[in-house]
Amino acid sequence: MSQFFSNAEPNIIDDEMIQKAIEEKCPEDLGDLARQENTNFKAVTELQLSFKNILQIANLWPLENLTKLQLDNNFIEKIEGLETLVHLVWLDLSFNSIEAIEGLDTLTKLQDLSLYSNRISKIEHMDTLQELQIFSIGKNNLTILEDVVCLRRLKSLRTLNLSGNPFCSKEHYRLFVVAHLPSLVYLDFKLVSHSTVRFLHSLIGKSGNSILQSLCFVALGAGSLQKSGSQKHTAAFVEYLNGSLLFDNLYGEDREVAQLAAIPAVEDLLQAYPSWFVLVSENLYNYGLEEYEKREATVSKFYKRFYEILTVNQQESKRTISDFESQNKRRLDELYQAGSDDIAESKRAQGKENVHRLWDALMTLEALVSNDLEELLQDFKRSIDVIASAFIETIQGIYPFHSIQCRDLENEQHEKLMEIIFATMEKLEEEEFGEDVEDVEDLLTDKNTIVNAINVSHHIRLQKIDKRESDMLCNIYKW
Repeated sequence: MSQFFSNAEPNIIDDEMIQKAIEEKCPEDLGDLARQENTNFKAVTELQLSFKNILQIANLWPLENLTKLQLDNNFIEKIEGLETLVHLVWLDLSFNSIEAIEGLDTLTKLQDLSLYSNRISKIEHMDTLQELQIFSIGKNNLTILEDVVCLRRLKSLRTLNLSGNPFCSKEHYRLFVVAHLPSLVYLDFKLVSHSTVRFLHSLIGKSGNSILQSLCFVALGAGSLQKSGSQKHTAAFVEYLNGSLLFDNLYGEDREVAQLAAIPAVEDLLQAYPSWFVLVSENLYNYGLEEYEKREATVSKFYKRFYEILTVNQQESKRTISDFESQNKRRLDELYQAGSDDIAESKRAQGKENVHRLWDALMTLEALVSNDLEELLQDFKRSIDVIASAFIETIQGIYPFHSIQCRDLENEQHEKLMEIIFATMEKLEEEEFGEDVEDVEDLLTDKNTIVNAINVSHHIRLQKIDKRESDMLCNIYKW
């Protein structure tokens, strides 16, 4: 907003500005009180200093009972001078030039904080704001998505706005934030799905580990396969391929072919054709189910190993901590019973050394679990890539069923149909038909019309076949 004040004179908050703001904000009776020589600043609970060209926050200490303060749309470069406003519940510092989050340590009752449209590059120094429920820091210079993790400490946070920051363009941005802040109800003005929160949080627990987060992304995609019963063919991406569903879809509304069935040779062709087409569809359907089972097995294996790694690591960590606590208890007893300062000092030094050893042991376990999870993730990705690639290649044409494809069958059927039509027309010209010649002549009166109609129908059927293939490929790509 600074562009709107390019010609304005920067101000610092002084008594005159506060007095005027109180007069403008207060009800008429309190305004009269404020105009008296000695203003009772302790009676003021709300103050609006928007659009005042303020450069520096100062002289607010007398307003110790403020609960709401608006300092938006100014020139403020630093958060300062708010230490005494310990009762603040609502603070608006949006549309300023603030570069760092600071000076908020004493505002422990703050519930709503807006730092929207500033120059902040890091989320920090907010640990004391345990009552904060609404936080807006959109349109700043935040580039490191992992900085959001520090907001996990704010247990009351329910609404968060980060939109307009550089890291919002990163892949999985929204999933990352929701995974690490499972208590969020609204993110960037959109309701957070409860099912997504529960699933992501169950995967990463409370560790916030970046590798766990990566696993979370992969598992989220794989989780789309968790279907049951009647939905299995959909999860396998082969819906409408079982039985004669695809064939019925191709020919169910084809009036031209239905009329041509009056020609004996066409009727024979149409009776033989469905069995071949349905066979290929069924083969595709069964192949899709087999591949689905492979994907399911791979995902299940991933989950099983994932939880095994975490369980072993947690057990080892608990054992290490338990051993330390036992040793520490004995050491404290010995320290209490020490007969001299030298012995006591020796025990204290030993205690410090053991703390460092505990730290090293736990960090080693953390490094080991990170390596194990990274290796698991890479193996999982490789397995899924192989399965998905094989599925895609098969659907696109490298199919192990005598090289027969739905599209080939349709083209072959179309060619045979056209041959029959042309042969029938020749027989009509040579008057080789018997008693039913009148119906056939009526049907084939205009050669160009019937040929065009058959070609149009054939083109529509090919489009439907292509769409079925495209849907299958798109689904596997998305998965």
